[in-house]
Amino acid sequence: MANDDTTREQALDWAVRALDPAFEDWEGFSRWLEQDASHARAYDEVAGAVTEATELIAVAPANDDTVEEADAAPQVRSVARRRWLGGALAASIALVSGLALWHGSGRDLYRIETMAGQIHTIALDDGSRIDLAGGSAIELDRDDVRFARLEQGQALFTIRHDDADPFRVAVGENRLVDMGTVFDVRNDRTGLSVAVSEGAVQFNPDGENIRLSPGEMLKTHKDGGGYVVSPIASARVGEWREGRLTFTDAPLEQVAADLTRASGIVFVVARGSGGQPVSGSVLIAPLKDDPRTLGPLLGLAVHAEGDRWIIGAR
Repeated sequence: MANDDTTREQALDWAVRALDPAFEDWEGFSRWLEQDASHARAYDEVAGAVTEATELIAVAPANDDTVEEADAAPQVRSVARRRWLGGALAASIALVSGLALWHGSGRDLYRIETMAGQIHTIALDDGSRIDLAGGSAIELDRDDVRFARLEQGQALFTIRHDDADPFRVAVGENRLVDMGTVFDVRNDRTGLSVAVSEGAVQFNPDGENIRLSPGEMLKTHKDGGGYVVSPIASARVGEWREGRLTFTDAPLEQVAADLTRASGIVFVVARGSGGQPVSGSVLIAPLKDDPRTLGPLLGLAVHAEGDRWIIGAR
């Protein structure tokens, strides 16, 4: 179960997003509510406050000096910069920062999202770099360049180490602390994975306190039932930046999620095929030209169904 602060932060984000006329991720919202009973309670607590805030914004006079954000991807969305009812711009940073303080965060967070099939590089002021994979969302702190929260998707962190101020990554209820590091983090419906190619990462220092060294990968189970540490070739860590995905006994659900994120093409697991492990390596560029090339590479049946591609056992 996530800690109270994390749950409230997630609830606030869902409450704000759900009021956006362009919001479509109702399935994701439902999944989040079903994950834990505390999620619904936290959402009820924050939703009323957010609704009251939006009503105040809706009747406030327009600010002619406000300029809307460009529609170009990736979307860089402050929690305080959303479109509200009637197409009005979101509240000022001060208002949403006040909400953040109200629910216990105290951070001045802003959000960066990518569309599926897109990669975006974030250069941090301390010389560190984050490569954000497609279909991903990350929160950064204006006042603390040494903190990030990966909400969903995948990111490769290339971190300038500082013993006095280590870089921290929050992923749900889990915490990662760098120790002079290049490491890849994936967070999706299939669970959490952390793979290290340089330096080291401390996984949950206040809990399991697992040290991951170069060539090691930690995976948690999607049902929260523990974790496993296994070897991984350092060259494979972050290889998605170069347009390649490699799978070793990966469940089809993970294969579909990774392929969708990297290519921008929607892949869905065929009914009854979810338990089949998959091994193989795929270049993304040819896949974009013809998704059917995936079949012989991974030994799968592949067929189109509307705007989706169904993958499963042959």
